[in-house]
Amino acid sequence: MAGEGSSSSLLRLLTAAFVLVFLSLVSTIPVTHSSDADVLLQFKATVSGAEEALPDWVSGSSPCVHDHSNWTGVICYANSVFGLQLENMKLSGALDLDPLEALPGLRALSFMGNDFVGLMPNLNKLGALKSVYLSRNQFSGMIPTDVFTQMKSLKKVYLSQNDFSGPIPSSLTSIPRLMDLRLDGNKFSGTIPDLKSSSVLKLVNVTNNNLEGPIPKVFSKMNPSLFAGNKDLCGAPLQVSCPDIVSSTDSTASSQQQLLPNSSNSNKLSAPALVAIIGLSLVIILIAIACIRRRRKRTVAEIHMGKNQSSKIHEPHPHQYHADKLEQGFSEPKSVAMKAPKEVEHGKLVFVKEGGVRFELQDLLKASAEVLGSGNFGASYKAVLVSGHAVVVKRFKEMNRVGREDFQEHMRRLGRLSHPNLLPLQAYYYRKEEKLLVTQYYHNGSLAHLLHGTHGSNQPSLDWSTRLKIIKGVGRGLTYLYDGLPMLALPHGHLKSSNVLLDDSFEPLLTDYALVPVVNKTHATQVMMAYKSPEFTQHGKTSKKGDVWSFGILILEILTGNFPANSLGTGKAGDDLASWVNKVMKEESSKEVFDKEMKGTKNCEQDMLKLLHIGLCCCERDEEKRWELKQAVEKIEELKVMKGDDENESEGDGDGEPDSSSYASSEGEMMSSKDIIEDQFSLSKDN
Repeated sequence: MAGEGSSSSLLRLLTAAFVLVFLSLVSTIPVTHSSDADVLLQFKATVSGAEEALPDWVSGSSPCVHDHSNWTGVICYANSVFGLQLENMKLSGALDLDPLEALPGLRALSFMGNDFVGLMPNLNKLGALKSVYLSRNQFSGMIPTDVFTQMKSLKKVYLSQNDFSGPIPSSLTSIPRLMDLRLDGNKFSGTIPDLKSSSVLKLVNVTNNNLEGPIPKVFSKMNPSLFAGNKDLCGAPLQVSCPDIVSSTDSTASSQQQLLPNSSNSNKLSAPALVAIIGLSLVIILIAIACIRRRRKRTVAEIHMGKNQSSKIHEPHPHQYHADKLEQGFSEPKSVAMKAPKEVEHGKLVFVKEGGVRFELQDLLKASAEVLGSGNFGASYKAVLVSGHAVVVKRFKEMNRVGREDFQEHMRRLGRLSHPNLLPLQAYYYRKEEKLLVTQYYHNGSLAHLLHGTHGSNQPSLDWSTRLKIIKGVGRGLTYLYDGLPMLALPHGHLKSSNVLLDDSFEPLLTDYALVPVVNKTHATQVMMAYKSPEFTQHGKTSKKGDVWSFGILILEILTGNFPANSLGTGKAGDDLASWVNKVMKEESSKEVFDKEMKGTKNCEQDMLKLLHIGLCCCERDEEKRWELKQAVEKIEELKVMKGDDENESEGDGDGEPDSSSYASSEGEMMSSKDIIEDQFSLSKDN
């Protein structure tokens, strides 16, 4: 027994000694795991301009505390880095993403609006990414064919407005969940790869490249404008048929064989017969050309000169439809005559944004055009340039409040604004009598049209999740204006549903903002939305809460589907929309307030009521009791689209983490942890 005890004790001593030796050896092995902070600091060291742009990225601090971010541009989830949103920060140099491989939770990257150069950064080491936004940089060269081979989780890829060339990488066809691909504004050549492997593909934008050949059938039902600016593309949805060279050659050879069964012995056509055939062909060609010319649209210049106005003006486009028509009692657009091209040949367009498509005033005046509508400020046109690029030209007559220099300085100020929920001003034209403002064209049109217009088969009513997304985007855009234009009493001044455009992803874009300083005061007080606020109608004063009041009315309009009566003077909504909402909720039921066409509301009644309450607090008649914009936006950001709210939408991928592909870029605006679930990185807001 004693021997067994001694053996047992010896075994324990040997075991303890082995453990001590093992621990001492392990302690000498260097630790290879890096914290998120170390990884980000290593990445920061590779980026030019990061010291100035990211001053709070410092050693000794943590980028994430739970879902809250302590570092600029970092999006956090579950106490780790979920995304980087480093936009419009003047970052430059070559973009090296290799250090970020050590961030296992990284799902979204956005470097839009910087000055990065060189080749496409290597993404293959970041195979878990869901969203990549590299638009509006200076990347160039060919993209490797296999760059997306390992990116099986990607949903959104934005490469717009760079200098990429060569073929579109074929590895895009291997991404099974790709939803949104934006390649516009580059120099891609060759054919468009067939992305039919993705069953959820919603949008592909390849405008203004050098692409050729037939458009794959999977894109045949998309909007034709997404393929404009590629002169050699053909097939649906473009109205350009693809030539079948082989078939045509075979057909010609066959017909010759039928006509000349023995070609070696056939008689040649006589000279008179040849002359007759050539003459007949020329007549047919001339007739065809004449027909085409008669069918062509008028140019902008013809519209400006007022030619054939009565017979040529069409129904206003969705950009202006309904809201302005309701204000005018459903009157037709007014005939507008601008100066002929030769009378303004010495003027020029002034571009306030760097990059993008450049053109001269003469190009604009000669472009084919459509009348979009005639609002309170003047007429709007859609102009399609020879390159295929479409822009909107708005004509303003009541804009003589300031002189040339002050006007130009204000336009430059607007040109410096950059946010995914603002429609960027591209260029302007100045004359004392009138001004032209040029912006990008969006085929979805205005929120007013989608809320109050007649819905076709391709234009369904807006569901709850989309309406909440629009309201959040409007709130962010308005907040950006408040921060970017603190000197203005009314940073927007004319917020209403017809001045909210929607991009291809139904992200809202605010238009006609910050025009109060340049619009004639008498005209502004008569037509602009902020001047319909209770404090102005009762006391003749304005404040920044005038925009908050407009925002509240817009929220109620989106939720109820009713057009605001206060912008009409009379209407079914009673004295004003807020009064009508309060009356219905008091006398009937809260459910009777909401738009009957708003689908997908099975599990979100409480959030809908919360949003309705926020809207009412924003348009409180007593200015002192009315909420501040910051308070309203914070409350709106707390609202989420829960799973089951919509049959076709859910928050995540079933992997227990946020769906970064539904993020939209906030163009440098910090996102809160509440944005993790359903807000989006882009743009957009981008184009």
